[in-house]
Amino acid sequence: MNESPPSKLKAARYQLSQSWYAFWAALQFLTILPPLIKRPFTPAEMGASLGFYPLVGLLFGGVLVVFHQLFLAILPSTVSAAFTLALWVVLSGALHLDGFLDTCDGLLGGWTPEKRLEILRDEHHGAYALAGGVLLLLTKYSLLATAGFPVLALLLAAAYGRWGMAMAVLAFPYQRPEGVGRAIKDAATWREGALATVWVLIAASLSFSLQGWIALVVVMVVVWGGAHLTLRLIPGLTGDIYGALNELSELAVLMTFVAWKSG
Repeated sequence: MNESPPSKLKAARYQLSQSWYAFWAALQFLTILPPLIKRPFTPAEMGASLGFYPLVGLLFGGVLVVFHQLFLAILPSTVSAAFTLALWVVLSGALHLDGFLDTCDGLLGGWTPEKRLEILRDEHHGAYALAGGVLLLLTKYSLLATAGFPVLALLLAAAYGRWGMAMAVLAFPYQRPEGVGRAIKDAATWREGALATVWVLIAASLSFSLQGWIALVVVMVVVWGGAHLTLRLIPGLTGDIYGALNELSELAVLMTFVAWKSG
């Protein structure tokens, strides 16, 4: 028997509401936006949120572009770069930066997989984290302060970096048996990966630039290479590794655009 029109409408409304919650889960997880949904998100919603990571990145990058242009209108480019970078860190709640710092300590500071995982679980930051964080922020600042910096790079960096995280979650094993990362990993499917890829393809197409497509390929290489290098040191990825891959992907996009402009 065919499904009745009211049943189809009810199913469509349900799917729409689930997508809405998944989007808000991504927005609240990846930014400092106050929790507008006054309840914990379910594992299914957190898994489905993966498909909206790049869309959140586009919104995030759009905010950065607007404020960067405002800063440039009243401040020298060097100061504007510093303010934009500060806003970049604050809006994300330093979530990915913290993951990058922990990754530097864990992967570089241990001599065995067990020791590396122990260091990754440690909330304190050591010398490798300090050195890595300084170099990362200094490089980002230098790129943002480049004369005639293409602001399109800000928009795409935020979107591509979060797409890279989504692909890493789906394509590579997760190490820890519990936690937010495990819940997302277990609930997410390649359907979410396809949706995430649609968002970045739209972003690359609307950029109307060859650099946008090249940067996307560069991010693929960074995520694939970074994940495989990690798997040689520990048996699986962690939430910190995802954050580090996002930071490195964002940096790669900025470098691609600045190198293209300088070439």
